Amino acid sequence: MPETLEKLQARLAEIETQIEAEWDKRRAEMRYHLERRKIVFDQGIKDAHRQMRVRWSTFLRRTRPMVVLTAPVIYSVVIPLALLDLFVTLYQWICFPIYGIAKVRRGDYIVIDRQNLAYLNAIQKFNCVYCGYGNGVIAYAREVAGRTEKFWCPIKHAHRVKGTHRYYGEFPEFGDAKAYREQSDRLREELRNPPE
Repeated sequence: MPETLEKLQARLAEIETQIEAEWDKRRAEMRYHLERRKIVFDQGIKDAHRQMRVRWSTFLRRTRPMVVLTAPVIYSVVIPLALLDLFVTLYQWICFPIYGIAKVRRGDYIVIDRQNLAYLNAIQKFNCVYCGYGNGVIAYAREVAGRTEKFWCPIKHAHRVKGTHRYYGEFPEFGDAKAYREQSDRLREELRNPPE
């Protein structure tokens, strides 16, 4: 069975490489590329995008009143998100060096770039910044938590778990004490240089 798992993980790595190549093709189709993390559009694309933008006043007129009324509830979640961001960052800065776990690069998870799209109005850009931050913080926290679980308790649950982190598949099976004893040190060692 471990051989099958290794083959599947190798296939997954191959598929991830293919996905990255496909993203590069899509970027070329949309006529932009990245230079040192900066988005660069081909000539004329930003002007074409600006012509597609819906004015914010028109956008608000088309929005249902209940959507506008729920906005304060939606935006209030930024407070717990910011606290989560702060505490997860402090946690890994303090604890990960002690455990010998490589730190998670926050900027790999919290990506805020959609405000560069000229076809979005100011309200849409603000919403995109908010969503990019919120989903990024959650992904960042999940990665930190996943590395912590791999270090301290790399054992699969007896029950099926939805939405597991990327390390979960490596964990020994629930009830397999021998595998847990044999694999724990290796799993911890892998955290010094985790896959990117």
